Formats: sequence, structure tokens, C-alpha cells
Amino acid sequence: MPGPIGARSNETWTLALRSLTSPKETNHQGSIFGGAILSLIDQAGYVECRKHGRHRWVTVAMEAVKFEQPVWMGDVVTLWTRTSRAGTTSVTVDVRVDAERYASGDLVHVTSATITLVSTNASGQPIPFKSAPA
Repeated sequence: MPGPIGARSNETWTLALRSLTSPKETNHQGSIFGGAILSLIDQAGYVECRKHGRHRWVTVAMEAVKFEQPVWMGDVVTLWTRTSRAGTTSVTVDVRVDAERYASGDLVHVTSATITLVSTNASGQPIPFKSAPA
């Protein structure tokens, strides 16, 4: 896969997740619940953060998410990630979500988000992610 729809050629994105949508995620209008997509965004952010350290990572912020297109049952959703900032205890991740339409195979951009995750110890306290997992 070359990268997310509409990404600039000088941007480096990593394929984080692909997911087939199913009936259990469908709302009464036939599209996928926004919360199901938000959950996938959260998971994709975690996958990206694991590159920085094998710690417990918790989401502390998700910036505004605007759904550009609906996702329909049977679409294959692809989530792309890149690290936009790495601090001492936190990593900020850009996430792009594309969908491959079930019926046509067309690819459409669904949404983008920026999320921040923090590495924590067993007590939930932030720890530097360059250190050994606690």
C-alpha cells in the first residue's frame, strides 16, 4: 500500500491497522458508529507508540475529529499513523482513516485525528518511555 489518500509524497505514514466493518458496529442508518472508528483510532495510536517503547500507553487527548465520509458495513477501514511529537513521557500521533468501499472498491478518506498517549507504570503514573517498562 502506498500510503493514505491525499497524503503528500514527502510524508511518511505507517500502516497501523486494517479492519473489516461488521453488523455489530452498524447504527440504525446503516453506517458504522463513530465510536467504533474512534476506538480504531485509539488502537492505531497505541500501535504507533509501541515503536517508542514497550510500555503501558494510555490515551490522554484526542483532538477534534470530523467525519468527512460515512463508513458502511462491509467497508475495509485502513488506519495510517505517524509520530508528530515525542516528548519525555508522551507521544503525539497523527492518524488518517481511509475506507475501501465494499461494493465498488473505491478508496475514500474518512477522517483524521491527532492523539496523545502517555507511557505509565503499573500505578498509572507517567514514566519516561526511553526507560525500561515498569
